[in-house]
Amino acid sequence: MNIIVKCVVVGAIETNCFVAADSETLEGVVIDPGEEAGKILRVIDENKIKVKYIILTHGHYDHIGAVEEIKIKTGAKLLAHKEDNIFMEHPELNGSSLFGDGTDKVSADKYIAGDDIIRAGKMELKVIHTPGHTPGGICLLTGKHLFSGDTLFYGSIGRTDFPHANHEEMLKSLEKLMKLDDDVRVYPGHGEMTTIGFERRKNPFIER
Repeated sequence: MNIIVKCVVVGAIETNCFVAADSETLEGVVIDPGEEAGKILRVIDENKIKVKYIILTHGHYDHIGAVEEIKIKTGAKLLAHKEDNIFMEHPELNGSSLFGDGTDKVSADKYIAGDDIIRAGKMELKVIHTPGHTPGGICLLTGKHLFSGDTLFYGSIGRTDFPHANHEEMLKSLEKLMKLDDDVRVYPGHGEMTTIGFERRKNPFIER
């Protein structure tokens, strides 16, 4: 099965929002719409994507800021892990009060958990629970495509010095990801794309 993946870089700290869809039915998802809803909606419209779900890899302000506008324009349902409610529903904890306008908060329409399968058209996204950066952090795997949120970056990993972060949990989460095949392409929440094989060999934070 072929899928469409479009990256839209949004906001002051350049969050990667992804629009992913089944190339046959054009039914798809928006992952981490952090800001600039208009920019994301243009990509959706240009590619004729029928957005079924908005999915959050975690609840920090730079990943949730455009959720409400995209929900209104597309009718999509919001999916997130319950353990990140503490961030999604509280601007004073998700960073919005410190770095944004102090108003960013959202509520999930449905909670998702590790090993759940999210379907959009013929595309199936497996939820991998990857706590560490946040308690309810997740990655999404479909075929050879991994949307890693702020768990795994090119040559780095998500910060664990934030409130409710946990470095030991992060290391366990990275172990899960390192079980994937070398040729799995990684689409992180910030920065450039990479592969599991490259990170397995070169990432200084990966235990060998």
